[in-house]
Amino acid sequence: MVATSLTQRRWVYPAADERLAQALAQRFALPEMVARIMAVRGISLDAAADFLQPTLRNLLPDPMQFKDMAVGVARMVQALRNKEKIAVFGDYDVDGATSSALILQFCRGLTANITSYIPDRIAEGYGPNSPAIQKLAAQGITVLITVDCGTTAFEPLEVARGAGMAVIVLDHHVAEPRLPAVTAMVNPNRLDETTPHRHLAAVGVTFLFLVALNTALRQHGFYQHQPEPDLKAMLDIVALGTVADVVSLTGINRAFVRQGLKVLATTRNIGLQALLKSSRATPPFDAYTAGFLLGPRINAGGRVGKADLGTRLLTTANPQEASQLAATLEQLNEERRAIEALAVEEALQQVFPENAAAVLVDSENWHVGVIGLVASRLKDRFNRPALVTAFTDGIGKGSCRSVKGVDIGSLIIAARQEGLLLNGGGHAMAAGLRWRTAIIVLFVPLLNSASPGNWLRPRWNPA
Repeated sequence: MVATSLTQRRWVYPAADERLAQALAQRFALPEMVARIMAVRGISLDAAADFLQPTLRNLLPDPMQFKDMAVGVARMVQALRNKEKIAVFGDYDVDGATSSALILQFCRGLTANITSYIPDRIAEGYGPNSPAIQKLAAQGITVLITVDCGTTAFEPLEVARGAGMAVIVLDHHVAEPRLPAVTAMVNPNRLDETTPHRHLAAVGVTFLFLVALNTALRQHGFYQHQPEPDLKAMLDIVALGTVADVVSLTGINRAFVRQGLKVLATTRNIGLQALLKSSRATPPFDAYTAGFLLGPRINAGGRVGKADLGTRLLTTANPQEASQLAATLEQLNEERRAIEALAVEEALQQVFPENAAAVLVDSENWHVGVIGLVASRLKDRFNRPALVTAFTDGIGKGSCRSVKGVDIGSLIIAARQEGLLLNGGGHAMAAGLRWRTAIIVLFVPLLNSASPGNWLRPRWNPA
């Protein structure tokens, strides 16, 4: 019997409901190990069929169950009918790029007046910022849709409201009790939300918004003289964003990925066709294709290149442009790999003893575009939360990756609320922050804490 893994880690078999495992194996003709894994994951006999063969028909939730969905959809119907100027403000990662691409494709198919804005990771940072909002306001934008960001962007979205914009937030990051004053905040991780679908990526939230919007437009007779957008054809983009954001592949996420990979096999998306070719991906396309071949290349633009390259690739209708963009992303991905490898090597030299509760490393030499990847490598290697910070002139931009049982997003938000951080937010397994060099010293003693969950809890007055 195998006792250790290839990396010499000891195999630990969690306790399973043996009767459930046996019943699953018998009813669905499963190997014993697969049935045990499903039992450990809490997959009941009633839920097993949808787990093994997930379909949108059975698992797609009613979008209108989400708070503010009806309000946001109604405002978008008004904007599309009146030909208002719309802007999508997206994050620079794969989840943000795919979410932005979904809305752009949907609205351009309706000849809507829509543009996009993807902030520069280094110059602007994550999420909406006031100067960018002011630029969009000067262009006459009346409806602003933020995707994969916006939940904690209080000041910039107040600027948008002051400029007369209607703001619709489509996000999945952990929220605070107070929410920005916006037209609609559609986020399954609002504290007052009751939906069970908290595991959605932003691209999943965005797709559900478009499902609801499509239904509303149909009811208003919008498609009497033009065809409806083909939402099923966009599922390849949904699958890509869902896999790349490393959300739980359960429930509707599982159906998004399974059905989306089928669409990817014969994708009509010109950008994805070019990216599949440049990455030398071969059928059958699977989660590995999305997570390890396509995702990193789309991410490369936001990490070490131009932030909007991924969104442009996924929305272009020009085969020549698609090939050029894919080639550029291929080159940038190679540069990213080299930068990341050097940073990981330097980070490993800073790691505290193995009994530390978390890994906390920083440098003034690291590229801010790869610190999230370095955090992931450290988290995987040491099996504990990791925080990697790149400092410039005393201000650090940090990226966290966590392990099961430590909700890093909530801890970062709590630290920011206590005044320890300049900014910060995220979700259970990943988060970002900005803080000062002086503050990081306060966290070092916590690395020897017996409880990993306490490693970033605010305990000090930064003054």
